[in-house]
Amino acid sequence: MKRRRARPGSIRRRLTLQLLTGAAVMAVVLFLIVFSFARQIGAESQDRILAASAAAILDATTVQSGDLRVDIPYSAFTMLDNAVDDRVFYRITQDGEGLTGYDDLPAARRADGDSAGFDTVTYRGEALRLATLSRLVSIDGTPARIDVTVGQTRDAQAEMLARILRMTVLLGLGFFVASAGLAVLAGQSTAASLQRLAGSVSRRGPADLRPVVAEVPREMRSLVESLNSLIARLSGALNRTEEFIAEAAHRVRTPLATVRAHAENTLRRVDKEENRVALREMMRAIDESSRAAGQLLDHAMVSLRADQLELTPLALRPLVRDVVARLRPVADLKDMDLTFEATHEAEIMGDAILVQNAVRNILDNAIKYAPSETPISVVLTVQTSSATLTIRDLGRGFPLTGSDRLTRRFVRGENASDVVGSGLGLTIAEEVARAHHGSLSIANNEGGPGACVQLSFPLR
Repeated sequence: MKRRRARPGSIRRRLTLQLLTGAAVMAVVLFLIVFSFARQIGAESQDRILAASAAAILDATTVQSGDLRVDIPYSAFTMLDNAVDDRVFYRITQDGEGLTGYDDLPAARRADGDSAGFDTVTYRGEALRLATLSRLVSIDGTPARIDVTVGQTRDAQAEMLARILRMTVLLGLGFFVASAGLAVLAGQSTAASLQRLAGSVSRRGPADLRPVVAEVPREMRSLVESLNSLIARLSGALNRTEEFIAEAAHRVRTPLATVRAHAENTLRRVDKEENRVALREMMRAIDESSRAAGQLLDHAMVSLRADQLELTPLALRPLVRDVVARLRPVADLKDMDLTFEATHEAEIMGDAILVQNAVRNILDNAIKYAPSETPISVVLTVQTSSATLTIRDLGRGFPLTGSDRLTRRFVRGENASDVVGSGLGLTIAEEVARAHHGSLSIANNEGGPGACVQLSFPLR
């Protein structure tokens, strides 16, 4: 069973998710670091205050007349005062014997040789932080060890840690929100570079094979270089194809003309009707081949010039008048009245050879498909921003169905099978119009026979 290939996801979405995940991890790490540091600072602050209180009591313990006198200063307990009603306990001992304070208050554990110790114990059902300091005094020449232990409940520290916890959570959330915003901006910025590159390519016409010059980050330059390399190879292949078609069409037209001339001479000398019919069919096939070769040559020329279009100021009225004058002898062979009317001058930015080719192909179709002794009118009108050339005939017109396909290559109407043609005339005209940012429209005449073709170009 063939496995379904996983659909690639969005680069912007993946980058944003990766950055958001990193931001979340960093927010958690930041929270743990800040909270742990704050708790450590809080514990150290309480230890220093307890040690200072114990030191104040120890300093107030003196020996007078051989007796140990304890005069606990008021400041020893006021420094432990805080907004929360923490309970304070103390104990003073001499060589382990209690002198004053709470007899059951344990001393803080100390390492050997240390004069101060700190410990956390459970005393009377509450967590108590203890600080114990010691000092040696001499009583009647006998050394005595004085120990002072001060303990304080941890409600104030717990409240402080709760405030720090809330602030740390807010800090972590703020960091995550800011990082999320930056992640979204980073994802959009990365996607914007790709969108600019895609836009610079998508805005081009189908025949625009210039190298891509969009500004992209350094990491995307290799992609642009690869794309330009592909465009260069594609352009070279298309140019070689068009040149081959043009050369082939040119080489085919000359021998076809020679064959047709021989066929006409033979037709004059042949008397049998079946032979004359065969020769006429041969001449018709030669005409179709010659016309197809000629229009292939025209199409190749149009494609090549459209790829390297050089626009210059172009006056439409004299150009169209010249094309009409050149085709008038062809129309006279069918006794057609070919007229041209232009009330205003129209100047466009265009390629004269391409525009002449488009007009000639449209007029050639009108002469070819319209019956003899019918008029063909060519009218040039000027609107606000465009010039429109309208060509009308009284021929068979366009088929009622499938007329939108007639501008495709080698597509002909169902009602044109008995007339020699290649199906490239309207294709050439539309490609010329598109290369000049104009338009081609085809329709049947309203209320009567015949076709109406309009070729529009933007004014200069």
